[in-house]
Amino acid sequence: MTHLRPSLTFGSGAVLALSLALAQPVFAQSGPPAMPVTVVTLSAQDVTLSSPLPGRVAASSEAEVRPQVGGIIQTRQFEEGSAVNEGDPLYQIDAATYQAAKAVAEASLAQAKAALKSAEIEYERQQELKSRNVVAQQNLDTAIAERDSAAAAVKVAEANLLAAEIDLERTEIRAPISGVVGLSDISQGALVTAGQASALTTIRALDPIYVDVTQSASEMLRWRRLGSGQEFADDLGQTVSLTLADGIAYDHKGELSAAEPYVNEDTGTILLRLSFPNPDNFLLPGMYVQVEMPQGVVSDAILVPQEAVSRDRRGRPMALVVNAENVVEQRVLEVVSDQGANWVVTDGLAAGDRVIVAGLQKTAPGATVVPQEQGAAAQPTADNN
Repeated sequence: MTHLRPSLTFGSGAVLALSLALAQPVFAQSGPPAMPVTVVTLSAQDVTLSSPLPGRVAASSEAEVRPQVGGIIQTRQFEEGSAVNEGDPLYQIDAATYQAAKAVAEASLAQAKAALKSAEIEYERQQELKSRNVVAQQNLDTAIAERDSAAAAVKVAEANLLAAEIDLERTEIRAPISGVVGLSDISQGALVTAGQASALTTIRALDPIYVDVTQSASEMLRWRRLGSGQEFADDLGQTVSLTLADGIAYDHKGELSAAEPYVNEDTGTILLRLSFPNPDNFLLPGMYVQVEMPQGVVSDAILVPQEAVSRDRRGRPMALVVNAENVVEQRVLEVVSDQGANWVVTDGLAAGDRVIVAGLQKTAPGATVVPQEQGAAAQPTADNN
C-alpha cells in the first residue's frame, strides 16, 4: 500500500519575503511623540496701568431753593423733574403786604424830597440876605444844616424804597441756577418764612456731572515710586472710563478735574473728582459707579494671556515657553498688574517669545512639542466646518 505525503510548494517571491521578514531587526521606540500645543507669540508695547475705584455720582452744581421773604405760597410755576433755566419763576408768594410797603416807601421818599426842596429854598434866601448883611451868620448856618439834613432824609427814603422793591421782587421765587428741578416740598397755601431751614425744592445741574472716587494714599505713593520706565500719570485731563452698577460701560469718557490735597485720617484715602458729559441725564446724583483710573505707564511691557500663567508652590507666577528648537522652557515672571484677560509682565519674557496657552497639561519643561499659533490653530477648524 502506497502512502502519499503532501508537499508544500513556495514561489521564489514568497520565499524571499519570508526571509527578509525573519531577518528584519526589531528597534525599540526612542521616546514619546512630540505633543501639539497652542502658543501665542508675544510683543512689547507701552501699557497704561489702571485701577478700578468705586465712586458716587454728584451734581456739578446744586442749589436748595428757600424763600427770602415770608408769606403764603399762591402758586407753583414749574413742573417737578423738568429742566429750568436760571431766573425762571418757581413760586409766587402773596405780594399784597410788600406792595403796600413799597407804596409807603414811595410816599416817604416824596415827602423827603419836598422837605429838601423847602430847605434849599430857605438856604438860598438866607444866603442872599447874608450877602447884604441883613441877617446874622447863624441864620445861614441853620439853613445849611437843615438843607443837608433834608438831603440825608431823601437818601434814607430812597434806600427804604429800594428795600421795599427788593422784598416785593422776592415774592416771586426764581431759579438760582440752571438744571433739573426736583420735587416740591411745599404746596399751595402753605406759609413760608425768610431763611427757613427746610428747602422748597432743589435744583441740580446734571451736564456735565461729577463722579467722586477715593484713591488710597498708599497706592498713589506706590505708583509714584515705581521705577523701570514707569511714570505716574498725574496730569489733570487724563481720560477715564466708567462702569455702571449693572456692569455696562458708560458711553462717554470723563476726565480728572480736581484732586483734594488732603488725606483722610480715618480712611487713608484721597478724594478725586471726575467730570463726565451727561447729555441725556443718564447719570443721576447718588448712583454707585466704578471707574478705571489710569495710574501710570509701563514702557515695553509684555501682555501675557492669563491662561498661560500659573503659580508654583511658592506662589511665583510661571509660564511655559517654546524656544527655537521647539523645546519647552519654564520662566519665572514679574507681574505688575492685570489688564482685561492679560497679565502685564515686566520681567521673565521678551518680545518674540512663544508662550503656551493650551496643552499645558500634556507637556513639561524639557519636552519637545509641536507648536501651533493660536490664530492659525483656529483657522482649519473653521474651514472644516
